[in-house]
Amino acid sequence: MRMIDVDFGSSRYEELLELRYRVLREPLGLDFLDSHRDNEAGYLHVACVDEDDKTLGGLILAPIDTDLVRLMQVAVSEDARGQGIGCKLVKYAEKRAKTAGFTTIKFYAVPSIVEYYESKGYVQEGEPVEEQGLVLFKLVKSL
Repeated sequence: MRMIDVDFGSSRYEELLELRYRVLREPLGLDFLDSHRDNEAGYLHVACVDEDDKTLGGLILAPIDTDLVRLMQVAVSEDARGQGIGCKLVKYAEKRAKTAGFTTIKFYAVPSIVEYYESKGYVQEGEPVEEQGLVLFKLVKSL
């Protein structure tokens, strides 16, 4: 498997968009938010693909300012789970963000994965927030 950058608006981007909806929004009963698509034009989109070029997972890196980037929408297809793809995606995203000149990465995590990411160098910052009915913790890491 390998990580690739994905061009906004490409067919691979459309695959990632569908995967994110199916994995992250649909199980929560949330609608597809087509209105957010234009915001993603300036984001870095990353996919994990297998040797047959099948998309296994993906994520978004959204610049906040010149130093800070937000990791978002980490999704792994149902049939590819349990292979460490999510972890590999995040490691790649950290390297990619550092290469792009960012010094800090942040994301919001559900309580069940906070401890795991703390073991990977992330630190909780601030109080939990509620977003779309989910309690989320802000996690930050210096790159």
